[in-house]
Amino acid sequence: MLLDGSRHCARGARILERSRRFARKDSLRRKIALDGAIDWTERPALRGRLSLHKGQGRVRVTSQRHRDEDLSPQSSPLCGGKKRILSPAGMNISAALLAGGESRRMGRDKATILFRGKALWQIQLDLLRALNPKEIFVSARTDPVWRPADVDFVSDIPLSRGPLSGLAASLDRMCGTHLLALAVDMPLMSEKYLRHLCDKIEPHVGVVPRIHGRAEPLAAIYPREAATEFQGALAGTDFSLQTVTRLLVESGKLREVAITEQEQSLFLNVNQLSDLQSV
Repeated sequence: MLLDGSRHCARGARILERSRRFARKDSLRRKIALDGAIDWTERPALRGRLSLHKGQGRVRVTSQRHRDEDLSPQSSPLCGGKKRILSPAGMNISAALLAGGESRRMGRDKATILFRGKALWQIQLDLLRALNPKEIFVSARTDPVWRPADVDFVSDIPLSRGPLSGLAASLDRMCGTHLLALAVDMPLMSEKYLRHLCDKIEPHVGVVPRIHGRAEPLAAIYPREAATEFQGALAGTDFSLQTVTRLLVESGKLREVAITEQEQSLFLNVNQLSDLQSV
């Protein structure tokens, strides 16, 4: 080593250059690790894959949207491998099949009534599965014997106040940002219309169809924040869903969606066998 330290400096320079190379690679790796924070819709050039070559190896990076679809925990038979309901703003939807009615006029559990060769519960559950939500619940007073093993049961909050209790319990249980509620006795509801409702939600705001001055609260989408109004209604004396939905509209947590004349038949409510025979 020279006294002026030239050899030392040269060695140090090599170390520094090597450190810089590693730093650049580490920086790129960190960028890859944080790719979920990139807005891929605004960076089309980055969509697809980004490769980091090192020898024969390659790191493949896909967009957050693609990872949501490929690594979705809903890849079970519950979802059928279809795309999950996911809005550009990151909202995701849970779903609840409301089957807690007493079926007094039907004289039996209406969920088991056959319509076009299938039980009502199966028709509605297949409809929700086609939407591939984040999760699906069956909401009822007691766990129904027909509930599939891959669908979770949510018990009505006692004392049961009908669908008000079921919705309150489902909002409290869900993992999504919004809850799609569907009654078991609306067999004519369509996937197309429910997707239409899903397209209209916003962060912290849901939608409720409205016809002839009345809301259709059992084919609606509620934001997580609606739990406050549902819990308040259960603690009071007015258990009407019309009252709750009105309060939610007034507070800005729900937006009303007008039902067209062509869409009215989708909301057929089956209360007795003659309702099905007339279809």
